Amino acid sequence: MYEQTTRGIRVSVSPHYLEDQSDPEEPRYVWAYTVRIDNESGESVQLRGRYWRITDAQGFTDEVAGDGVVGEQPVIRPGEGFEYTSGAPLTTPSGLMVGRYSMETTQGEAFEVDIPAFSLDSPHELRQIH
Repeated sequence: MYEQTTRGIRVSVSPHYLEDQSDPEEPRYVWAYTVRIDNESGESVQLRGRYWRITDAQGFTDEVAGDGVVGEQPVIRPGEGFEYTSGAPLTTPSGLMVGRYSMETTQGEAFEVDIPAFSLDSPHELRQIH
């Protein structure tokens, strides 16, 4: 699990390789990742948008931005959390994702919350330790 806290908002990410949706001969490698956002601050926040930078093993980078997450713009009250699962396909057996959420307080103050960088690793990746 990967975790990072910004301004009292803790983001935890857990990626999982999806063997049944992947086909190394294509090549197509697919991961699901579950994100939990916990509000440890003293004020309610609303998740307004997201930005992801996805980099594959060859250094190709794709950027994804949009409103909310999985069709929602949740309000997260102090002491509460929100969890969702999404996915990412790559043409290489490994990669890296990192990003940020756009948040807004109930008073209308906008701020960014960092999503920790996390690796996407398949069992098809050959690794060498030197």
